[in-house]
Amino acid sequence: MPAPEVDLRLVGGRVVTGGGVLQAGVAVDGGIIVAVARDDLLPPARRTIDVRGNHILPGIVDSEAHPGCYVPFEDDLEPESRAAACAGITTWGIQAPSTRLGTRPFKEFVQAGDVVPFSHSFATAKETIERVSSVDCFLTFMMETDAQAEEIPLYCEEYGVTSFKLYMQARRIPAEDHNWPSRRAGLGVGIDDGTLYLVMEQVARYGAPAICSIHPENWEIARVFERRLRELGHDDLAAWTDRSPHMLEAQHVRAYAYVAEQLGARMYIQHATTPETFEQIREARSRGVELYAQTGPAWLGFSPFDGWRINVPLRYRDTQEALWQALARGDVDAVGSDHVVAWPPADRESMYRQSIWDCRTGFSRVETFLPVMLTHGVHEGRITLERLVQVCCENPARIYGLFPRKGAVAVGSDADLVVVDLSREVTVGKDHLNTRAGWSIMEGKTYHGWPVLTLLGGQVTAEWADDSPGPRPVGEPRGRYLPRAVRPDVPKEPKDRLVRTGPDGTLAGIRSGI
Repeated sequence: MPAPEVDLRLVGGRVVTGGGVLQAGVAVDGGIIVAVARDDLLPPARRTIDVRGNHILPGIVDSEAHPGCYVPFEDDLEPESRAAACAGITTWGIQAPSTRLGTRPFKEFVQAGDVVPFSHSFATAKETIERVSSVDCFLTFMMETDAQAEEIPLYCEEYGVTSFKLYMQARRIPAEDHNWPSRRAGLGVGIDDGTLYLVMEQVARYGAPAICSIHPENWEIARVFERRLRELGHDDLAAWTDRSPHMLEAQHVRAYAYVAEQLGARMYIQHATTPETFEQIREARSRGVELYAQTGPAWLGFSPFDGWRINVPLRYRDTQEALWQALARGDVDAVGSDHVVAWPPADRESMYRQSIWDCRTGFSRVETFLPVMLTHGVHEGRITLERLVQVCCENPARIYGLFPRKGAVAVGSDADLVVVDLSREVTVGKDHLNTRAGWSIMEGKTYHGWPVLTLLGGQVTAEWADDSPGPRPVGEPRGRYLPRAVRPDVPKEPKDRLVRTGPDGTLAGIRSGI
């Protein structure tokens, strides 16, 4: 009796997993991978795609993206998720404050009164994702207030949101300071260590996959360096890097890994970029802290002299080499784009200012992802193709509670796949870009390796067709919101970690269990 037909076969290629490269194809039915085998052993299919000797990878799980940072969420998510699909991304971890998830009216400059619990914005965010996104999405809430921290049980148990981020450079600010730069990015209050403590306490209570991530960069010290640089007349591109030296990143990792250790909370470091940071990561892990670290293609592929501002800043070439080494040996676990489109104009020149202090922070990053990893990583011998899959697909999915549904080419996984042409050389021009920004710091640079076909749930969502000058999105948006599940046995109320002793209720310590 002949085998029943499936929806799709990918043949003529090589499948890459974190464990090796296989001469194999993939069969898909109902949006799920049903076979990974030699082409002649795959079941018959209603459609067959010959990938022409190219490599078949799991769709990229990009754990950090910020659509809606500077413009309304829907206006950004629709075009930028199409750009992400063209870049081989199939799962996006959207990180946003409550003011940047579709609440109306959109305010370019957020004030403290605009910051609300995420229960006020989650439904809008989910509906928007499932209406306009071309990639699947999970959410990481960017926390600012104690009230938000106290709602974490609702977020975990009802919304399936189990990851929470704190911008440690965005500290609590005076209400009268209306010029605080993070207001433009949707932050209206800023955090303090008490809010971080409350978030980590809840993360520890729930356990995996709940996780607390931080942006480590001590701006309270950076302002001193900035003042000195300005007084010396330094306003070139490198001044932004010199403003935030290595110790400011490493110091936050050291400080907050200690809090995570005391509470037993899982912790995630966004964009680890310095040898001093890697040292603190290793030291914390040696004490038993469950700590993960991410970097991004911007820091792996570009230096201050490539020309733009970003937080944390681009690093010098010797530091960049140390970052590749940290990624290869496991100090850094994952890669995320930290995608932001800084400004609507369709040309770089309209954003440029003579002084770095007057430039706007940010540039489009998602389309740099695989070209940087393939060129400077695989082709230049810094990492293997298998390690690329580990740090770009498998590890992010594991850390955030999505594996093996996402991040794997395996039977039972979602048929999210990206076909990569390792031999394709591309000197980047505007025809290769799909971001609404219309420009990229990639322009004029040559890359060796490019994504040429992306499938989401077994359907083509982007491709570089033979008659096209570059990759283009395909079809209507099909993205879904991805809830994650916490343990069902978590007690409804955490134990009080403050032990009272004596009739006066003196607070004696914080060593009680969760």
